[in-house]
Amino acid sequence: MFFQHVYDKSLAQASFLIGCQAKGEAIVIDAQRDMDVYLEIAAQNNLKITHITETHIHADFLTGSRELAAVTGAQLYLSDEGGSDWQYQFDHIGLKHGDQIQVGNLTFEVLHTPGHTPESISFLLTDHPATTEPVMIFTGDFVFVGDIGRPDLLEKAAGLIGTQEKGAKQMYESIRRFAELPAFVQVWPGHGAGSACGKALGAVPSSTVGYEKIRNWAFQYPNDEKGFVDYLLAGQPEPPKYFAMMKYLNKVSRPLLVEIPKHPELSSAQFLQAYKDGIKVIDTRNKVDFAKGFIPGSINIQHNNSLSTWAGWFLNYQEQFILVAKADEMEEITRKLMRIGLDNSYGFVNGVGGLDLELQTADVIDLETFRAYVGLDNVQIVDVRGLTEYNEGHIEGAVHAFVGTLQDNLDKISRDKQVIIHCQSGDRSAIAYSILKRNGFDMVKNYSGGMKEWVANEGKTI
Repeated sequence: MFFQHVYDKSLAQASFLIGCQAKGEAIVIDAQRDMDVYLEIAAQNNLKITHITETHIHADFLTGSRELAAVTGAQLYLSDEGGSDWQYQFDHIGLKHGDQIQVGNLTFEVLHTPGHTPESISFLLTDHPATTEPVMIFTGDFVFVGDIGRPDLLEKAAGLIGTQEKGAKQMYESIRRFAELPAFVQVWPGHGAGSACGKALGAVPSSTVGYEKIRNWAFQYPNDEKGFVDYLLAGQPEPPKYFAMMKYLNKVSRPLLVEIPKHPELSSAQFLQAYKDGIKVIDTRNKVDFAKGFIPGSINIQHNNSLSTWAGWFLNYQEQFILVAKADEMEEITRKLMRIGLDNSYGFVNGVGGLDLELQTADVIDLETFRAYVGLDNVQIVDVRGLTEYNEGHIEGAVHAFVGTLQDNLDKISRDKQVIIHCQSGDRSAIAYSILKRNGFDMVKNYSGGMKEWVANEGKTI
Protein backbone atom coordinates (compact mmCIF):
# COMPACT_ATOMS: atom_id res chain seq x y z
CA MET A 1 0.00 0.00 0.00
CA PHE A 2 1.15 3.52 -0.81
CA PHE A 3 0.07 6.35 1.51
CA GLN A 4 0.67 10.09 1.24
CA HIS A 5 -0.69 12.70 3.65
CA VAL A 6 -0.97 16.12 1.93
CA TYR A 7 -1.35 19.02 4.34
CA ASP A 8 -2.21 22.63 3.56
CA LYS A 9 -0.95 24.73 6.49
CA SER A 10 -2.85 27.81 5.32
CA LEU A 11 -6.21 26.14 6.00
CA ALA A 12 -5.00 23.37 8.34
CA GLN A 13 -6.58 21.00 5.82
CA ALA A 14 -5.55 17.41 5.14
CA SER A 15 -6.07 15.32 2.03
CA PHE A 16 -4.82 11.87 1.17
CA LEU A 17 -3.56 9.86 -1.77
CA ILE A 18 -3.69 6.11 -1.09
CA GLY A 19 -2.60 3.60 -3.70
CA CYS A 20 -2.39 -0.09 -4.40
CA GLN A 21 1.10 -0.54 -5.81
CA ALA A 22 0.35 -4.06 -7.01
CA LYS A 23 -2.44 -2.82 -9.30
CA GLY A 24 -1.10 0.70 -9.90
CA GLU A 25 -4.38 2.34 -8.80
CA ALA A 26 -4.92 5.21 -6.38
CA ILE A 27 -7.69 7.16 -4.65
CA VAL A 28 -7.63 10.78 -3.48
CA ILE A 29 -9.73 11.84 -0.48
CA ASP A 30 -10.77 15.51 0.01
CA ALA A 31 -8.55 17.02 -2.70
CA GLN A 32 -7.50 20.66 -2.50
CA ARG A 33 -8.34 22.79 -5.52
CA ASP A 34 -4.79 23.25 -6.81
CA MET A 35 -4.66 19.54 -7.51
CA ASP A 36 -1.32 19.32 -9.36
CA VAL A 37 0.22 17.98 -6.13
CA TYR A 38 -1.69 14.70 -6.54
CA LEU A 39 -0.70 14.35 -10.19
CA GLU A 40 2.96 14.73 -9.21
CA ILE A 41 2.72 12.20 -6.37
CA ALA A 42 0.97 9.67 -8.58
CA ALA A 43 3.48 10.09 -11.42
CA GLN A 44 6.46 9.77 -9.08
CA ASN A 45 5.10 6.50 -7.70
CA ASN A 46 3.82 4.89 -10.92
CA LEU A 47 0.20 5.18 -9.83
CA LYS A 48 -2.91 6.14 -11.76
CA ILE A 49 -5.60 8.10 -9.93
CA THR A 50 -8.73 6.05 -10.61
CA HIS A 51 -11.00 7.06 -7.72
CA ILE A 52 -11.77 10.42 -6.07
CA THR A 53 -13.96 10.97 -3.03
CA GLU A 54 -14.89 13.40 -0.28
CA THR A 55 -15.98 12.96 3.31
CA HIS A 56 -18.73 15.61 3.09
CA ILE A 57 -19.75 18.89 1.45
CA HIS A 58 -17.00 21.09 2.82
CA ALA A 59 -17.51 24.62 4.14
CA ASP A 60 -13.94 25.73 4.77
CA PHE A 61 -12.31 25.17 1.38
CA LEU A 62 -13.21 24.72 -2.28
CA THR A 63 -12.45 21.12 -3.15
CA GLY A 64 -10.50 20.11 -6.25
CA SER A 65 -12.27 16.80 -6.73
CA ARG A 66 -13.96 17.83 -9.96
CA GLU A 67 -10.82 19.45 -11.35
CA LEU A 68 -8.88 16.29 -10.58
CA ALA A 69 -11.55 14.11 -12.17
CA ALA A 70 -11.56 16.28 -15.30
CA VAL A 71 -7.80 15.89 -15.73
CA THR A 72 -7.46 12.21 -14.80
CA GLY A 73 -10.78 10.72 -15.92
CA ALA A 74 -11.18 9.14 -12.49
CA GLN A 75 -14.61 8.37 -11.07
CA LEU A 76 -16.14 10.59 -8.40
CA TYR A 77 -17.59 8.77 -5.39
CA LEU A 78 -19.62 11.05 -3.11
CA SER A 79 -22.08 10.73 -0.25
CA ASP A 80 -25.74 10.15 -1.00
CA GLU A 81 -26.59 10.16 2.70
CA GLY A 82 -28.33 12.91 4.69
CA GLY A 83 -31.54 13.29 2.71
CA SER A 84 -32.56 15.30 -0.34
CA ASP A 85 -31.24 18.64 0.93
CA TRP A 86 -27.70 17.28 1.21
CA GLN A 87 -27.10 15.83 -2.22
CA TYR A 88 -24.30 16.85 -4.57
CA GLN A 89 -25.89 18.43 -7.65
CA PHE A 90 -23.56 17.08 -10.32
CA ASP A 91 -22.71 13.66 -11.72
CA HIS A 92 -21.14 11.21 -9.30
CA ILE A 93 -21.40 7.66 -8.00
CA GLY A 94 -23.44 7.78 -4.81
CA LEU A 95 -22.25 6.24 -1.55
CA LYS A 96 -24.39 4.86 1.26
CA HIS A 97 -23.48 3.40 4.64
CA GLY A 98 -21.92 -0.02 4.15
CA ASP A 99 -20.90 0.52 0.54
CA GLN A 100 -17.36 -0.32 -0.49
CA ILE A 101 -14.88 1.27 -2.87
CA GLN A 102 -12.32 -1.14 -4.28
CA VAL A 103 -8.96 0.37 -5.26
CA GLY A 104 -6.77 -2.49 -6.40
CA ASN A 105 -6.31 -4.65 -3.29
CA LEU A 106 -7.55 -1.91 -0.97
CA THR A 107 -11.11 -1.79 0.36
CA PHE A 108 -12.68 1.42 1.65
CA GLU A 109 -15.86 0.78 3.61
CA VAL A 110 -18.27 3.72 3.84
CA LEU A 111 -19.51 4.66 7.31
CA HIS A 112 -22.27 7.25 7.62
CA THR A 113 -21.08 9.53 10.44
CA PRO A 114 -23.52 12.47 10.64
CA GLY A 115 -23.16 15.30 13.12
CA HIS A 116 -20.82 17.84 11.60
CA THR A 117 -23.09 17.65 8.54
CA PRO A 118 -26.01 15.30 7.75
CA GLU A 119 -24.24 13.68 4.77
CA SER A 120 -20.84 13.19 6.44
CA ILE A 121 -19.15 9.86 5.76
CA SER A 122 -15.90 8.25 6.88
CA PHE A 123 -13.80 5.63 5.09
CA LEU A 124 -12.56 2.51 6.88
CA LEU A 125 -9.56 1.08 5.01
CA THR A 126 -8.53 -2.58 4.87
CA ASP A 127 -5.27 -3.48 3.13
CA HIS A 128 -5.74 -6.86 1.44
CA PRO A 129 -4.16 -9.40 1.30
CA ALA A 130 -1.97 -8.23 4.22
CA THR A 131 -4.89 -8.37 6.67
CA THR A 132 -8.63 -8.78 6.99
CA GLU A 133 -8.74 -6.18 9.77
CA PRO A 134 -9.22 -2.45 9.10
CA VAL A 135 -6.05 -0.42 9.51
CA MET A 136 -7.08 3.21 8.99
CA ILE A 137 -10.15 5.41 9.11
CA PHE A 138 -10.40 8.72 7.25
CA THR A 139 -12.79 10.82 9.28
CA GLY A 140 -12.95 14.17 7.50
CA ASP A 141 -14.50 16.64 9.95
CA PHE A 142 -16.02 13.94 12.18
CA VAL A 143 -13.27 12.95 14.65
CA PHE A 144 -10.12 15.06 14.97
CA VAL A 145 -7.10 14.49 17.17
CA GLY A 146 -8.42 15.61 20.56
CA ASP A 147 -11.67 17.07 19.30
CA ILE A 148 -14.65 16.47 17.02
CA GLY A 149 -16.34 18.43 14.25
CA ARG A 150 -18.62 21.27 15.16
CA PRO A 151 -22.32 20.89 14.30
CA ASP A 152 -23.13 24.61 14.43
CA LEU A 153 -21.60 25.69 11.10
CA LEU A 154 -24.73 25.04 9.06
CA GLU A 155 -26.69 27.36 11.34
CA LYS A 156 -24.07 30.03 11.98
CA ALA A 157 -22.40 30.16 8.56
CA ALA A 158 -25.09 28.98 6.16
CA GLY A 159 -28.13 30.33 8.06
CA LEU A 160 -29.91 26.98 8.41
CA ILE A 161 -31.77 27.66 11.64
CA GLY A 162 -32.36 24.76 14.01
CA THR A 163 -29.66 22.49 12.65
CA GLN A 164 -26.99 22.79 15.33
CA GLU A 165 -28.74 20.93 18.16
CA LYS A 166 -29.95 18.21 15.81
CA GLY A 167 -26.42 17.86 14.47
CA ALA A 168 -24.98 17.68 17.99
CA LYS A 169 -27.34 14.81 18.86
CA GLN A 170 -26.41 13.01 15.64
CA MET A 171 -22.76 13.49 16.54
CA TYR A 172 -23.35 11.87 19.91
CA GLU A 173 -24.69 8.74 18.23
CA SER A 174 -21.90 8.72 15.63
CA ILE A 175 -19.29 8.94 18.39
CA ARG A 176 -20.83 5.95 20.20
CA ARG A 177 -20.56 3.86 17.03
CA PHE A 178 -17.01 5.06 16.36
CA ALA A 179 -15.98 3.90 19.84
CA GLU A 180 -16.80 0.30 18.83
CA LEU A 181 -14.00 0.22 16.23
CA PRO A 182 -10.79 -1.68 17.09
CA ALA A 183 -8.46 0.40 19.25
CA PHE A 184 -5.52 -0.11 16.88
CA VAL A 185 -7.18 1.56 13.87
CA GLN A 186 -5.30 4.69 12.83
CA VAL A 187 -7.38 7.89 12.69
CA TRP A 188 -6.58 10.34 9.89
CA PRO A 189 -8.75 13.49 10.20
CA GLY A 190 -9.36 16.21 7.65
CA HIS A 191 -8.01 19.07 9.78
CA GLY A 192 -5.40 19.94 12.37
CA ALA A 193 -4.70 22.75 14.81
CA GLY A 194 -5.70 26.15 13.45
CA SER A 195 -8.84 25.05 11.66
CA ALA A 196 -12.13 26.77 12.44
CA CYS A 197 -13.94 23.41 12.11
CA GLY A 198 -13.44 22.70 15.81
CA LYS A 199 -12.32 24.48 18.97
CA ALA A 200 -9.42 22.37 20.32
CA LEU A 201 -7.84 20.42 17.47
CA GLY A 202 -4.53 18.71 18.17
CA ALA A 203 -1.34 19.60 16.34
CA VAL A 204 -0.27 16.04 15.48
CA PRO A 205 -1.61 14.75 12.15
CA SER A 206 -3.06 11.39 13.23
CA SER A 207 -4.09 9.26 16.16
CA THR A 208 -5.74 5.92 16.91
CA VAL A 209 -9.23 4.97 17.98
CA GLY A 210 -7.86 3.78 21.32
CA TYR A 211 -5.99 7.01 22.01
CA GLU A 212 -9.01 9.15 21.18
CA LYS A 213 -11.22 7.11 23.51
CA ILE A 214 -8.80 7.94 26.33
CA ARG A 215 -7.89 11.56 25.56
CA ASN A 216 -10.60 13.09 23.38
CA TRP A 217 -13.20 14.94 25.47
CA ALA A 218 -16.03 13.65 23.25
CA PHE A 219 -15.66 10.10 24.57
CA GLN A 220 -16.04 11.12 28.21
CA TYR A 221 -19.86 11.36 28.08
CA PRO A 222 -20.86 7.68 27.65
CA ASN A 223 -24.36 8.12 29.10
CA ASP A 224 -24.83 11.87 29.11
CA GLU A 225 -26.16 13.16 25.79
CA LYS A 226 -27.15 16.54 27.23
CA GLY A 227 -23.73 17.15 28.77
CA PHE A 228 -22.11 16.18 25.48
CA VAL A 229 -24.37 18.48 23.43
CA ASP A 230 -23.91 21.42 25.80
CA TYR A 231 -20.12 21.14 25.78
CA LEU A 232 -19.93 20.64 22.02
CA LEU A 233 -21.97 23.75 21.23
CA ALA A 234 -20.28 26.02 23.79
CA GLY A 235 -17.32 28.22 22.93
CA GLN A 236 -17.03 27.47 19.23
CA PRO A 237 -15.02 30.10 17.29
CA GLU A 238 -16.68 32.47 14.84
CA PRO A 239 -17.09 30.73 11.46
CA PRO A 240 -15.47 32.76 8.66
CA LYS A 241 -17.90 34.58 6.39
CA TYR A 242 -16.78 32.70 3.28
CA PHE A 243 -17.94 29.32 4.67
CA ALA A 244 -21.46 29.79 3.31
CA MET A 245 -20.14 30.30 -0.22
CA MET A 246 -17.90 27.22 0.04
CA LYS A 247 -20.86 25.11 1.11
CA TYR A 248 -22.75 26.28 -1.96
CA LEU A 249 -19.94 25.98 -4.50
CA ASN A 250 -18.96 22.50 -3.30
CA LYS A 251 -22.52 21.30 -3.80
CA VAL A 252 -23.47 22.71 -7.21
CA SER A 253 -22.04 22.56 -10.71
CA ARG A 254 -19.45 25.31 -11.28
CA PRO A 255 -16.71 26.28 -13.75
CA LEU A 256 -13.51 24.31 -13.23
CA LEU A 257 -10.02 25.74 -12.84
CA VAL A 258 -7.42 23.14 -13.82
CA GLU A 259 -4.36 25.43 -13.90
CA ILE A 260 -2.92 27.98 -11.49
CA PRO A 261 -3.94 31.47 -12.72
CA LYS A 262 -1.19 33.96 -13.49
CA HIS A 263 -2.27 37.45 -12.51
CA PRO A 264 -0.62 40.43 -14.26
CA GLU A 265 1.71 42.90 -12.61
CA LEU A 266 0.07 46.30 -13.03
CA SER A 267 1.82 49.43 -14.22
CA SER A 268 1.45 52.54 -12.11
CA ALA A 269 -1.09 53.94 -14.58
CA GLN A 270 -3.12 50.70 -14.60
CA PHE A 271 -3.14 50.58 -10.83
CA LEU A 272 -4.15 54.23 -10.41
CA GLN A 273 -7.06 53.87 -12.81
CA ALA A 274 -8.34 50.74 -11.06
CA TYR A 275 -7.80 52.36 -7.67
CA LYS A 276 -9.79 55.43 -8.72
CA ASP A 277 -12.52 53.10 -9.97
CA GLY A 278 -12.85 51.75 -6.44
CA ILE A 279 -11.28 48.30 -6.73
CA LYS A 280 -10.38 47.04 -3.27
CA VAL A 281 -6.66 46.82 -2.44
CA ILE A 282 -5.34 43.99 -0.25
CA ASP A 283 -1.82 44.66 1.03
CA THR A 284 -0.08 41.37 1.85
CA ARG A 285 3.11 42.89 3.28
CA ASN A 286 3.97 42.28 6.92
CA LYS A 287 2.35 44.59 9.43
CA VAL A 288 5.58 46.48 10.21
CA ASP A 289 6.18 47.44 6.58
CA PHE A 290 2.50 48.28 6.15
CA ALA A 291 2.59 50.61 9.16
CA LYS A 292 5.52 52.55 7.68
CA GLY A 293 3.53 53.50 4.58
CA PHE A 294 0.31 52.17 3.04
CA ILE A 295 -2.11 53.02 0.27
CA PRO A 296 -5.13 54.89 1.69
CA GLY A 297 -8.10 52.55 1.92
CA SER A 298 -6.05 49.36 1.58
CA ILE A 299 -6.57 46.40 3.91
CA ASN A 300 -3.54 44.77 5.50
CA ILE A 301 -3.86 40.96 5.31
CA GLN A 302 -0.35 39.63 5.77
CA HIS A 303 0.97 36.82 3.61
CA ASN A 304 1.19 34.09 6.20
CA ASN A 305 -0.78 30.93 6.93
CA SER A 306 -3.87 32.98 7.79
CA LEU A 307 -4.00 34.89 4.50
CA SER A 308 -6.82 32.93 2.86
CA THR A 309 -8.97 32.80 6.00
CA TRP A 310 -8.88 36.57 6.53
CA ALA A 311 -9.29 37.26 2.82
CA GLY A 312 -12.45 35.16 3.02
CA TRP A 313 -13.76 37.50 5.71
CA PHE A 314 -13.18 40.72 3.77
CA LEU A 315 -13.59 39.85 0.08
CA ASN A 316 -16.78 38.72 -1.60
CA TYR A 317 -17.08 36.53 -4.66
CA GLN A 318 -18.36 39.21 -7.03
CA GLU A 319 -15.80 42.00 -6.55
CA GLN A 320 -12.39 42.29 -8.10
CA PHE A 321 -9.37 43.10 -5.96
CA ILE A 322 -5.75 44.20 -6.35
CA LEU A 323 -2.92 42.69 -4.35
CA VAL A 324 0.16 44.44 -3.01
CA ALA A 325 2.63 41.56 -3.07
CA LYS A 326 6.13 40.53 -4.02
CA ALA A 327 6.29 39.04 -7.50
CA ASP A 328 8.05 35.92 -6.28
CA GLU A 329 5.25 35.29 -3.75
CA MET A 330 2.37 35.60 -6.19
CA GLU A 331 2.10 31.92 -7.10
CA GLU A 332 1.87 30.90 -3.45
CA ILE A 333 -0.62 33.68 -2.71
CA THR A 334 -2.70 32.70 -5.74
CA ARG A 335 -2.78 29.08 -4.60
CA LYS A 336 -3.92 30.06 -1.12
CA LEU A 337 -6.69 32.29 -2.45
CA MET A 338 -7.92 29.82 -5.09
CA ARG A 339 -8.33 27.19 -2.37
CA ILE A 340 -11.30 29.21 -1.16
CA GLY A 341 -12.42 30.29 -4.63
CA LEU A 342 -11.03 33.84 -4.61
CA ASP A 343 -9.96 33.95 -8.25
CA ASN A 344 -11.12 37.45 -9.16
CA SER A 345 -7.81 39.28 -8.87
CA TYR A 346 -7.38 42.25 -11.21
CA GLY A 347 -3.60 42.05 -10.79
CA PHE A 348 -0.87 43.02 -8.36
CA VAL A 349 1.70 45.73 -7.66
CA ASN A 350 5.14 44.84 -6.33
CA GLY A 351 5.20 47.32 -3.43
CA VAL A 352 3.72 50.77 -2.79
CA GLY A 353 6.53 52.99 -4.03
CA GLY A 354 6.32 54.86 -7.34
CA LEU A 355 2.51 54.88 -7.50
CA ASP A 356 2.17 58.68 -7.36
CA LEU A 357 0.07 58.41 -4.19
CA GLU A 358 0.49 60.03 -0.81
CA LEU A 359 0.89 57.11 1.57
CA GLN A 360 -0.50 56.97 5.10
CA THR A 361 1.33 55.68 8.16
CA ALA A 362 -0.13 53.68 11.03
CA ASP A 363 -0.19 55.04 14.58
CA VAL A 364 1.27 52.10 16.50
CA ILE A 365 1.85 52.51 20.24
CA ASP A 366 3.87 50.58 22.81
CA LEU A 367 2.91 49.26 26.23
CA GLU A 368 4.00 52.34 28.14
CA THR A 369 1.92 54.63 25.95
CA PHE A 370 -1.04 52.27 26.13
CA ARG A 371 -0.92 52.25 29.94
CA ALA A 372 -1.39 56.01 29.95
CA TYR A 373 -4.68 55.71 28.05
CA VAL A 374 -6.27 52.89 30.07
CA GLY A 375 -9.20 54.13 32.15
CA LEU A 376 -9.53 57.57 30.59
CA ASP A 377 -13.09 58.74 29.85
CA ASN A 378 -12.22 60.08 26.42
CA VAL A 379 -10.64 56.80 25.30
CA GLN A 380 -12.33 53.70 23.89
CA ILE A 381 -10.33 50.47 24.05
CA VAL A 382 -11.50 47.92 21.49
CA ASP A 383 -10.58 44.23 21.73
CA VAL A 384 -10.80 42.69 18.25
CA ARG A 385 -10.10 39.07 19.26
CA GLY A 386 -12.71 36.32 19.11
CA LEU A 387 -15.59 36.36 21.59
CA THR A 388 -14.35 33.28 23.45
CA GLU A 389 -10.92 34.87 23.90
CA TYR A 390 -12.54 38.08 25.14
CA ASN A 391 -14.76 36.23 27.62
CA GLU A 392 -11.78 34.29 29.00
CA GLY A 393 -10.12 37.55 30.02
CA HIS A 394 -9.88 41.12 28.77
CA ILE A 395 -8.60 44.53 29.80
CA GLU A 396 -11.02 46.30 32.11
CA GLY A 397 -13.24 48.68 30.17
CA ALA A 398 -12.46 47.22 26.74
CA VAL A 399 -15.39 46.69 24.40
CA HIS A 400 -15.48 43.72 22.07
CA ALA A 401 -15.65 43.99 18.28
CA PHE A 402 -14.32 40.90 16.48
CA VAL A 403 -12.12 41.88 13.54
CA GLY A 404 -13.87 39.51 11.13
CA THR A 405 -17.20 41.29 11.58
CA LEU A 406 -15.81 44.75 12.30
CA GLN A 407 -16.97 46.12 8.95
CA ASP A 408 -20.55 45.26 9.92
CA ASN A 409 -20.24 46.68 13.44
CA LEU A 410 -18.66 50.07 12.91
CA ASP A 411 -21.42 51.63 15.01
CA LYS A 412 -19.70 50.11 18.05
CA ILE A 413 -16.64 52.26 17.43
CA SER A 414 -16.60 55.85 18.68
CA ARG A 415 -15.83 58.65 16.25
CA ASP A 416 -15.56 61.15 19.10
CA LYS A 417 -13.10 59.42 21.42
CA GLN A 418 -9.53 58.28 21.00
CA VAL A 419 -9.88 54.66 19.86
CA ILE A 420 -7.17 52.14 20.74
CA ILE A 421 -7.44 48.67 19.27
CA HIS A 422 -5.62 45.50 20.19
CA CYS A 423 -5.76 41.74 19.68
CA GLN A 424 -3.57 38.97 21.09
CA SER A 425 -0.21 39.83 19.51
CA GLY A 426 -0.76 42.36 16.73
CA ASP A 427 -1.73 40.58 13.52
CA ARG A 428 -5.49 40.96 13.81
CA SER A 429 -5.25 44.49 15.15
CA ALA A 430 -3.22 45.43 12.04
CA ILE A 431 -6.16 44.24 9.93
CA ALA A 432 -8.61 46.09 12.16
CA TYR A 433 -6.58 49.30 12.00
CA SER A 434 -6.67 49.24 8.21
CA ILE A 435 -10.42 48.54 8.22
CA LEU A 436 -11.10 51.51 10.50
CA LYS A 437 -8.87 53.86 8.52
CA ARG A 438 -10.59 52.72 5.33
CA ASN A 439 -13.91 53.74 6.89
CA GLY A 440 -12.84 57.21 7.90
CA PHE A 441 -11.87 56.71 11.55
CA ASP A 442 -9.11 59.23 12.17
CA MET A 443 -8.53 58.94 15.92
CA VAL A 444 -7.26 55.35 15.98
CA LYS A 445 -4.15 53.88 17.56
CA ASN A 446 -2.97 50.28 17.41
CA TYR A 447 -1.54 48.75 20.57
CA SER A 448 0.32 46.02 18.70
CA GLY A 449 1.69 44.22 21.77
CA GLY A 450 -1.84 43.11 22.56
CA MET A 451 -3.02 40.82 25.32
CA LYS A 452 0.11 38.69 25.14
CA GLU A 453 2.31 41.62 26.16
CA TRP A 454 -0.26 43.09 28.54
CA VAL A 455 -0.72 39.88 30.56
CA ALA A 456 3.03 39.23 30.63
CA ASN A 457 3.66 42.67 32.14
CA GLU A 458 0.45 43.63 33.93
CA GLY A 459 -1.33 40.35 34.55
CA LYS A 460 -4.62 42.18 35.06
CA THR A 461 -7.71 41.07 33.18
CA ILE A 462 -11.38 40.67 34.03
